[in-house]
Amino acid sequence: MKRTYAAPFEKYLNLADARLGTQVISVTDDWFAAADRMLQPHEPEWKEGVYDDNGKWMDGWESRRKRFEGYDHAVIRLGVPGSIKGVDIDTRWFTGNYPPSASLEACFCAEGDPAADAAWTEVLPAVELQGNSHHYHVIGDDRPWTHLRLNIYPDGGVARLRVYGIPHRDWSAQAEDEVLDLAAALNGGRALACNDEHYGRMSNILNPGRADSMADGWETARRRTPGNDWVIIALGHAGIVEEILVDTLHFKGNYPDSCQIQGAYVRGGTDGQIETQSLYWKELLPPQKLQMHQEHSFREQIRDLGPITHVRLNIFPDGGVSRLRLFGKVARGQA
Repeated sequence: MKRTYAAPFEKYLNLADARLGTQVISVTDDWFAAADRMLQPHEPEWKEGVYDDNGKWMDGWESRRKRFEGYDHAVIRLGVPGSIKGVDIDTRWFTGNYPPSASLEACFCAEGDPAADAAWTEVLPAVELQGNSHHYHVIGDDRPWTHLRLNIYPDGGVARLRVYGIPHRDWSAQAEDEVLDLAAALNGGRALACNDEHYGRMSNILNPGRADSMADGWETARRRTPGNDWVIIALGHAGIVEEILVDTLHFKGNYPDSCQIQGAYVRGGTDGQIETQSLYWKELLPPQKLQMHQEHSFREQIRDLGPITHVRLNIFPDGGVSRLRLFGKVARGQA
């Protein structure tokens, strides 16, 4: 079953995901609930009757009631720089303690964190918030940013801040002989489309490190009709693939029987057009048997397609994959 997205930009990578190394580096006040909680990947939860020394435990960032002029803000260092397509300011479970409004600013630091006098750019003007709700806003800014500042007026709680966009990397500094994961989210890799993500988001397979659990991978529903499941990945940069890792960590009774990968160098076209074209891409990795809860490495089996920009991972007939790695070298002169 294809996932229904509340906003089209949800298909992009959440740059504010703590799993990418995103951190809150300063906050005016997080008396009731630590600001880092709003960066967690899991959905916010309500813990009935749970209190700590400062009051009701809340799954998000919550400041105390302000008794003087001003407002609260949190400065966030993104795990990977990126351009922002849209945001979701989520106030779930905050009902009588949510901020009436919020805004978002951004800046780019070539090195380190922003100084006290750093120039911030407003990417989302102040918007009204409601309690216990998602707030989706399109940004569509192509400039790369390294830091964000979430302002809440005047105080209150935010369960999650999700900042969807495209990672940015300076490929001009890339050594010609360096091998790296061309599909990694931290290198700009992006999951474009899949036929089913019933149990886990397709973008999870590009996250750094090995998966924490099955929920941190991509898993499809049980297939009851002929065919197979698939996901299409756009590489961070055109390159030549030398090694492929398909990891089924945590998937034991629900791993795919086998997998196959197709690849192509795509010039232009929309995501929808690329999905259609992928049916005819050449075979990069012939069908390979998979095992449960295991990392599979393929080198000799890879076919020479030259530089490619996209791959299609086919799994037969269905199941779960925790990570996909495509190690290779950047193709110079190719976008």
